[in-house]
Amino acid sequence: METALVAAAAILALTAVAHSFLGERYILIRLMRRENLPRLFGSDWFTKRTLRGAWHLTSIAWLGLAGILMVLALDPAAPRVILLNLVAVTFACHAALTGLVSRGKHLAWLAFGAVALLAWLAA
Repeated sequence: METALVAAAAILALTAVAHSFLGERYILIRLMRRENLPRLFGSDWFTKRTLRGAWHLTSIAWLGLAGILMVLALDPAAPRVILLNLVAVTFACHAALTGLVSRGKHLAWLAFGAVALLAWLAA
């Protein structure tokens, strides 16, 4: 097992959790109170949901990368199928979050879903 990769994965996972928790607590809550956010689709609802979703997508991406680092730490010659499945799961989570947060209005869920499906099929 490669200690450096395990440490990197742990740091990345902790950073992802801290990013989401502290971001909600100290940045997003204050940002959502603003009255001057752009109004898309008739209100600022879409803007707020998009900002919140994008914030947490970053954390999900970091968790996916932490998973890949852990797999490589445990097995430097990790089978391609495991790594591709981690990518597929990460992007399936991206698609789900984007679709749910925007109620399907933000079309990135389609791109993320396609990446998830293609990575899964390639596995």
